[in-house]
Amino acid sequence: MQINFVLTCFGPSLSPEIRDQITAFLENHKIITLNTKTLSETQPACIEIRLRMEDSVDPETLTKKLLELSTPFGVDIALQTDNAIRRDKKLIVMDMDSTLIQVEVIDELAKEAGIGEAVASITHQTMNGELDFNQSLRKRVGLLKGLPVSVLKRVYDRLPFTLGAENLISILKQCGYKTGVLSGGFDYFTSRVQSVLQLDYAHSNRLEIEDGILTGGITGEIVNGDKKAALMEEIAHREGFSLDQVIAIGDGANDLPMIRKAGLGIAFNAKPAVRAAARYSITQKSLITVLYLLGFSKEEINAFSEKQPG
Repeated sequence: MQINFVLTCFGPSLSPEIRDQITAFLENHKIITLNTKTLSETQPACIEIRLRMEDSVDPETLTKKLLELSTPFGVDIALQTDNAIRRDKKLIVMDMDSTLIQVEVIDELAKEAGIGEAVASITHQTMNGELDFNQSLRKRVGLLKGLPVSVLKRVYDRLPFTLGAENLISILKQCGYKTGVLSGGFDYFTSRVQSVLQLDYAHSNRLEIEDGILTGGITGEIVNGDKKAALMEEIAHREGFSLDQVIAIGDGANDLPMIRKAGLGIAFNAKPAVRAAARYSITQKSLITVLYLLGFSKEEINAFSEKQPG
């Protein structure tokens, strides 16, 4: 039996050389190209190739081989089954730190405490799956003991959104999506990000504060990887969506449980171990590239962007 797939290729540019290599690869593996559609000619450039191949071909193995061709060119590729559910997504949940925003909040707090490098090293190991998340979080938060609450606002005021984050959320909301942030970070920040982006859901950890000072503790259940996946499932069930209709995006090992369960789970500029474990990966700097995986063209993206308030 033959199955139809969509191969999406996008990067800063799509040179004739990489296009020729992909075409030759598909021909050599006796994969039928049905048609090719250009979604964007300008950066990021993107093409969508509809394919037909035997069901004996393993999509994951094929993807790995294609990535060996595309990665040296800075080009991302994704191979998805070509069916109605591919674009019929209804919910997007995202990590906050190093996904919706460009930094790790806890590292920024640590800088204020004068222990930035030490905490950043622990954070990096944790996000790469080398350390237990719960123990790591408690250890890092413990090092923040004594920081005044005023520091939280100072850190929030300098947080930069990831390129394309606001546009992505706005466009998906215009398309009727429910949206949420599921973070191993802290509710002081996620609540404000939720307000700015008008997200439907926000879940994260709560710093313990007494008399305007961080105690070095966390109150309530820790939002770790398993909790993120459980929250994603709860939200989907509450909204009446299947997991196939969910997009989950993150960069750390604690995002993998939700990334693996979602219909479209994406490792975004992720740590090496996370990128290797995820089915879909984006290395481009802008979150707007997520829309190309849903089949949006540059013209459609621009049209939706023009409708944004303000």
